Amino acid sequence: MYKNILVATDGSEAAGRAADQAIALAKLLGSKLTFVTVTEPTAVLGAGYAGIAGTIVDPLPELIKALDEAAAALLADVRKKADAAGVAANTTVVSESFPAEGITSKAAEIGADLIVMGSHGRRGLGRLLLGSQTSNVLAHSKIPVLVTR
Repeated sequence: MYKNILVATDGSEAAGRAADQAIALAKLLGSKLTFVTVTEPTAVLGAGYAGIAGTIVDPLPELIKALDEAAAALLADVRKKADAAGVAANTTVVSESFPAEGITSKAAEIGADLIVMGSHGRRGLGRLLLGSQTSNVLAHSKIPVLVTR
């Protein structure tokens, strides 16, 4: 059925539950499993910092390093979960991208036939105010998306 599953993770509880479900599904189906995390564009995160702080020091290299280290640690954790279940898993980071865009583009790049991701379960105004990467992936994905809670 599903031979190549992409699992989006951001380290949240919801993403952890999605990883657990994806690992179980991959084990059951003998699927290839790839975990992905996305780091957002640092130009957006750090824009204008030097002007606000009144300094000429560029904080972006340190920010990028911190984001890369956090992504590596996050992916190491989910790989350990997969290893413990006896499921081989690849990991990858999509840097400098908005999450939904990075997830769908990585799925296309690796030929995934399913995306698994968690939902925080927000509804109504909370979902509108906070945004929903899951909703964006659902709206733009060309392949099935399994959303877990």
